[in-house]
Amino acid sequence: MTENNTAPSGPPSPRSPGYWDAAAPEFDEEPDHGLRDPAVRAAWSARLADWLPGEPSDVLDLGCGTGSLALLAAGRGHRVTGVDSSPRMAERARAKLAGTGAEVLTGDAAAPPVGNRRFDAVLARHVLWLLPDPAAVLRHWAGLLRPGGRLVLVEGVWWGTVSPAGLPAADLEAALAPLADRTRFERLSGDPALWGGPVDDERYALVAWPAPARRHTEVVDVHLVLRRGAEVLLARRAGTGYGDGLLGVPSGHAEDGEDVREAVIREAREETGLDLAPEDLRAALVMQHRGPGGAPRIGWFFEAAYGAGGEPVNREPEKCSEFRWCPLDRLPDDMVAYCRAGLEAYRAGDRFVLHWQLPGDRVAHDPAAPGRTVCLPATESRAG
Repeated sequence: MTENNTAPSGPPSPRSPGYWDAAAPEFDEEPDHGLRDPAVRAAWSARLADWLPGEPSDVLDLGCGTGSLALLAAGRGHRVTGVDSSPRMAERARAKLAGTGAEVLTGDAAAPPVGNRRFDAVLARHVLWLLPDPAAVLRHWAGLLRPGGRLVLVEGVWWGTVSPAGLPAADLEAALAPLADRTRFERLSGDPALWGGPVDDERYALVAWPAPARRHTEVVDVHLVLRRGAEVLLARRAGTGYGDGLLGVPSGHAEDGEDVREAVIREAREETGLDLAPEDLRAALVMQHRGPGGAPRIGWFFEAAYGAGGEPVNREPEKCSEFRWCPLDRLPDDMVAYCRAGLEAYRAGDRFVLHWQLPGDRVAHDPAAPGRTVCLPATESRAG
């Protein structure tokens, strides 16, 4: 996508292929595009000096257009990579930036073709409003930054002949809120030097410093595989808010300070009345799983034999509508998908499993759905 400070009216659309190729020959005629006027150029240079890092840094200019801002950044000693989706715009940017050491790539601003490279600043002027999912794009751009890097975003809302176009500041601030450790807002509408004259629409800049990456954490859940010969005890969920009406094994979550064995003993007592001892349990399966659209969890499945700890009784009828013994080799379909997958892997002798459901998958086991189970091979034990 290419920078643009006016909302073009009529066909073709600025989102359509070829629009910016056609605009390239006259693009620099706008005062804030070509920056040919010394006063306009000086105004943008002063703003960039304030927005970008003070020391020479790696700057990624997305939707760089003909390279006017990239040229200013390179002039301040920054190592600039420009990206534009229009081959003709990129061609003009290369000519403008010749001799500066800057690189110009042709590609999508939403997913710039920079591989694993990381930058100290990502600069985008009048680009984000053209992209279909700004929040997702911002997450991707934040991932292109080194620790301590910043996003420099210049956007606005411009009045076209029929309706306004652009991205209101409130919308951009809301999209940045989950990402940014801190932000700085500057209103630009009142600075005519930036635009070559007065403007009466909304123009602004947001400089955002994304929050440092946080260590990943997951809920740990525990599951009791109670065996009665070839059968396993299943419990039908009710009133839990997840998978209600479906069958699974008795289960729960580890609490702070508990190890997983302590957790499954406590959950078994609360749900089934069984008074299990540590020696009654065998580690059956470890599964990392994620429900449709949910967060990942780690599930520990423990096996116990029927008779250990007493006779199972439904102690939580508000959360479980029935107990049922079912053959392990003929499990019912009306089960929570990841629990069914865990029991199938357990029966097959697998011990480490991933079950990663995608948005749109069903919580319930679906025999016709693509398999989501990946069994991880375990190392062979070695003596000595």
